[in-house]
Amino acid sequence: MKRLLVVDDEASHRLMVRAVMEDAGWYVEEVGSGEECLVELERSKPTAVLLDMRMPGMDGHETLARILDMYPGLPVILLTAYGTVGSAVEAMKRGAFDYLTKPADNEELIAVLEKAYEYARLLQENENLRRQLHDGDPATYIVGESKKITDLVELIRQTGPSEATVLILGESGTGKELIAQALHEASNRAGAPLVKVNCAALPGELLESELFGFVKGAFTGALKDKPGRFLLARGGTLFLDEVGELPLPLQAKLLRALQERVVEPLGSVQPVAVDVRIIAATNRNLKQAVQKGTFREDLYFRLNVLEILAPPLREHLEDLPLLVSRLLDKLSRKNRKNVRSVSPAFLAALAQYHWPGNVRELENVLERALILCRSDTLGLEVLPPYLMRETASADRPPASQAQPMPSSRPESGRFDGQQNGDVTPASLDEAEKDTLIRALKAFDGHREKTAEALGISRRTLQYKLKKFNLTRR
Repeated sequence: MKRLLVVDDEASHRLMVRAVMEDAGWYVEEVGSGEECLVELERSKPTAVLLDMRMPGMDGHETLARILDMYPGLPVILLTAYGTVGSAVEAMKRGAFDYLTKPADNEELIAVLEKAYEYARLLQENENLRRQLHDGDPATYIVGESKKITDLVELIRQTGPSEATVLILGESGTGKELIAQALHEASNRAGAPLVKVNCAALPGELLESELFGFVKGAFTGALKDKPGRFLLARGGTLFLDEVGELPLPLQAKLLRALQERVVEPLGSVQPVAVDVRIIAATNRNLKQAVQKGTFREDLYFRLNVLEILAPPLREHLEDLPLLVSRLLDKLSRKNRKNVRSVSPAFLAALAQYHWPGNVRELENVLERALILCRSDTLGLEVLPPYLMRETASADRPPASQAQPMPSSRPESGRFDGQQNGDVTPASLDEAEKDTLIRALKAFDGHREKTAEALGISRRTLQYKLKKFNLTRR
């Protein structure tokens, strides 16, 4: 479907573009600001964006940067006045697809958007070819060699080709969406759309129209029919993320859609048949929700035909080297940084942390470290302070116990456990002590190397060790 999102604070111009492009066979959505654009992008998944450069609030330049950060391949056509063509050309250097002077000539507008559609279609074909080359192998999406992960990959291989509804359970950040992607790619529906819906992102009344669609006149502002996600996923897979957050009235309508394979758009009395496979995910305990009466038992059993558990990162820490390598490669390309490796001490520190935010937290930590890194290797100095403190605290035994030394040694580099922030003098002392302990452990107690990495003299190090009663370490 040719879907256009028009972003312009001039309502009259938006209406003109809508009329022209709908006559040309496009489905058009429109918003009046950059802030609204970012919300609408996630909802409507447009083929192309027509973006005005001059808007109050978030202007076209900032909006363009945010769009391309979220969807790097999405064609964005800029609307600019004659006096700011140079600015549009500069924006094209940063990734805009093309530009038009305002008001746009109708024929030129159609021609540029058809070119954008052809570009998007070729990108989709390339993506389909890539999927064929991977042959739907879930190992493409799920990284790891531990038993937890290999068992998970094998379960996806078995489950993917079936038509059964799947319920993915797991903590936040464990990669439930990736599992859904792998299931879809391993299925016979891989050539059709995988449509995703975050059930926690919208209030019930909006989520209902998002799922089932509406017909013209169903409510104020419903100026034309709009297909819901069920219809957009026809022939493919519908992924219901955070399904545990569905309100009870909507649960009943979803149950009917699953049982009868039909949906009823808002304002319509004519059911529409749909052919979709449902994959749902939640970090909630749905059994407890059923007992509390907040989740329908019949819907739970409809969704839980096959159950897949996404393991938390703390249960397969042996996969950290592979995960770090894969994420670092992706993040280096995203942030245009030439960082390709981590020091042994950096990896050892990651392995000692409990990762409550799972792989998502790991990715955030790596991105922060990569941005702060001044070399091609991540060292301890770019770890966030909270992680340094918690790993140091976890490693510190009672005074009566001996302290074992780790076997791994970091590569040479500056070690800085303290970061800028609002702290009290007491917390500064504690942070300095934790940094000394962590550095000594990282260098197996070697005083000269520890002092060099901390950027202080050996005499200063000796003074600080006496200050914090660490001379026996």
